[in-house]
Amino acid sequence: MIPADLSKRRGLASPANPADDGSAAEDLRALLRRPTSPEALVDALAHGRLLVAVSAVLEDTDESGEEKSSYMAVVSMINAAGEKGLLAFTGVDSMTAWDPAARPVPATGADCARAALEDGAVALVIDVSGPSPIALDLSVVRALAARG
Repeated sequence: MIPADLSKRRGLASPANPADDGSAAEDLRALLRRPTSPEALVDALAHGRLLVAVSAVLEDTDESGEEKSSYMAVVSMINAAGEKGLLAFTGVDSMTAWDPAARPVPATGADCARAALEDGAVALVIDVSGPSPIALDLSVVRALAARG
């Protein structure tokens, strides 16, 4: 996992719906479970809510080893070829299945795709630990980023 500085992606930190309880949209999960066209995925995800995983990253410690400074960062995965994929989740349940310590930040699929591209990712990896993991390749990520 390689964290990316969140300070450059302020749009991910502003929830569009403060009443969002983190539940997955079952219609979106159903779409991700079945084979579909890239266009259908882009249409569904462009304004649909995903959750981006953020984690605390220790930046500096004092002489005793106590934390002096840290920051929150989005989480990416690197595949065997060295390519980066930004992680996103359809619900809090799928995020906590992956890492119970990760904090969810709601964002549209289009915002997630733009953040992935800004971070040099070539994929958007959704629900990496299930229930229906899917990796959107660079062409779909670019199309999604152009929406919204």
